[in-house]
Formats: sequence, structure tokens, C-alpha cells
Amino acid sequence: MFSLHAIWRSMWLAVLCAISSWAAHAQGLTLPETAPATLFEQARAYENGEGVARNAVLAASMYCEAARQGDRDAQYNLGWMYANGRGVARHDGAAVFFFRAAAEQGIEVAQRMLNLLGDISPDMPDCMRDPEPEPVEPEVPQPPPRVDYTLIAPSKIFKLVMKLAPQFQVEPQLALAIIAAESNFNPQAVSVKNAQGLMQLIPETSERFNVKNAFDPAQNIRGGLTYLRWLLAYFEGDVALVAAAYNAGEGTVERYRGVPPYQETHHYVQRILRSFGGKHHPFEVKVTRPSLVLKAIQRQTIVK
Repeated sequence: MFSLHAIWRSMWLAVLCAISSWAAHAQGLTLPETAPATLFEQARAYENGEGVARNAVLAASMYCEAARQGDRDAQYNLGWMYANGRGVARHDGAAVFFFRAAAEQGIEVAQRMLNLLGDISPDMPDCMRDPEPEPVEPEVPQPPPRVDYTLIAPSKIFKLVMKLAPQFQVEPQLALAIIAAESNFNPQAVSVKNAQGLMQLIPETSERFNVKNAFDPAQNIRGGLTYLRWLLAYFEGDVALVAAAYNAGEGTVERYRGVPPYQETHHYVQRILRSFGGKHHPFEVKVTRPSLVLKAIQRQTIVK
């Protein structure tokens, strides 16, 4: 038997979902009436029966794939489906997971949905995990291609990284990949969040690693290398987790038990992996203890 409180809560949730859907449309979440092109658009077409037979189950599956790639609109719509049991079994924990991811990427109505759902722990659905690769015939392993930064980086910065990185037990290729992604080798770069210099150190990080002048290339690189060395030890050399933490913060990586479902971070991690040319980097055990959730992340990866 449902309690009266639960019944009223469900009714209010349905009402707020309807209001929030209208507000989401007002924010621009509903795209113009065009032929479906993106995964999100295709999922929305199946959800609403726009030009195709309505299929909420298929829509939920496609939304989840888009959400896994960091699409905030897909995350919001999927949260709504889980909150209302449309195309998926109703699951408040999964709804909280998707609403929180969408809210953290700037969708205000998602935050209102979180407020309504209350103190419910987020639960990441299986569809958000990277699919297991198809088995292939074993081949002689070939080293992945790396970006040649001698053709890209300014000579002075390249030489500075080649000199300093080994002192911090960081491979120069990883440091150069981070610099390229963060500032495109501009020592005076400043982001909207006040991240500064070549390796885009926020003031808190500069203070944490004793960087007095973040616009001085040598100081900035030393600070960034110190942070990279710490992250490598904290995530035991997992380059994807290190890159995600450099972009979104180590706490966010821990909260999501892996690369967070942010489109920006997803693209950032893929760029660093391609530029670095590998998934693992040697690390110094003595620098810091590993993350308390690292074993859980590793087990989750093995299960995939």
C-alpha cells in the first residue's frame, strides 16, 4: 500500500514534470522542427512519435547513449522518464543521477526536479557504462600514434617542458597534451573561471602548489606538473581519470565513479588520450595514497 505522502508526492512530481518540460522548452531544450540528425534528436523523435512510430523504450536507450557522451538535454529527458516510469521502470535514484548531471551542466529545471525528489541517493544505470568492446583476433600490439608537439608547440615552451617534466616524473608528452588542451600554449590565457596561464591553474591550485605568478611559464608549468604528479599517484596512473580530474576536479571523478558525464570532459579526456598515445602512465606511490574509490572504479571497469 502506498502512503498518502507517497501518493501526493507522485502527483506533485507529475505536475512539476509537466511544468518543467514547458520551462525546458522555453530554455531551448526542444530543438527546431528539422529532420532528426543527432542521437538526441532521434531519441526525441521516438519518444514523441515525430515522423516515426512512438517507441519510448527505444527512445530511452538512445537518450542513455547520448547522456553517456555528455549530452545534458538527453540527461534531463532521461531523468524525466525515470521519474515518471515512461519507457523505463520508475527509479528515483536513476532520475536523481540524470537530473544532477544535467543540473551540473547548467539546466536550471533539473535542479528544481532534484529539490522535489529530496534526499535520494543517485544510482547510475548500467547503460551509462562504456560498452564492452567486441572481441577481436589478437594482433601484435602497436604503440598508438602520438601528436608531434615539435611541430605545434613554441620552441621555448617545448624546451621548458622537456626540461621540467622529468624532474616531476611526468612524461613530457602528457604535459604537452594538457597544455595544448588547456591554453593552446598561450602563457597569458585566462578562462571564464579565472584559470590562468599555460596549464590553466585556478588561484586555489596555484596557492596549493606554491605558484606565485601563474603567468610566468616556468612557475605555471611547475605547478601544473606538481598537480599532475599528484593526480597520477591518486588515480594510480590511469590517464583517463587523471585527465578527467584535471578538467572537472578529482572530487567530481570520485562522485561519478569514473569520467563524469559532461560533454566537455568527455571530449577533453578523448583528446588527451589521443595526444598522449596511451591509457597508463607510471606513478610514484610515495606522493599520496590512492583515491578511496579507485578500487570501486577499477572493479566497475573490469565488470564492463
